[in-house]
Amino acid sequence: MEKESPLLNVHNKTEYPPMHTAEHILNRTMVNRFGCPRSRNTHIERKKSKCDYLLSSAPTDEQIAEIEHSVNAVIERHLPVTSEYMSHEEAAALVDLSKLPEGVSETLRIVRIGDYDACACIGQHVSNTSEVGHFKIISHDYENGRLRIRFKLT
Repeated sequence: MEKESPLLNVHNKTEYPPMHTAEHILNRTMVNRFGCPRSRNTHIERKKSKCDYLLSSAPTDEQIAEIEHSVNAVIERHLPVTSEYMSHEEAAALVDLSKLPEGVSETLRIVRIGDYDACACIGQHVSNTSEVGHFKIISHDYENGRLRIRFKLT
């Protein structure tokens, strides 16, 4: 009996897999360090990217440096990046589904970065964090409860 492929929503963007994986690592780092939700606004490009986070106060320059260090420490662990397919019900026990748009497929793709992160995602990723490169925060600003982090990979 041939197994059917899950029906997923179509992904309409071409992303640079190393940058997309770095964004997932940054998101988990921000959730862990600040208790904030994953990025509320993200723009991923090959040369540089940005993520916005809702925070009650501006992080210090020392905290920004710690974020960069933490992301690189995860990258340097050479974690496998894998995906699996599951129902909404199964996924809800594992990840936050509150940001999913209405009308998404019943089957979700969950991307895992080793034991560090799991997230519903239809984007392209590397197969191991060793393929990401060095994460560098190039600038950040804080305004009206929104921290914007701009970053690149070298």
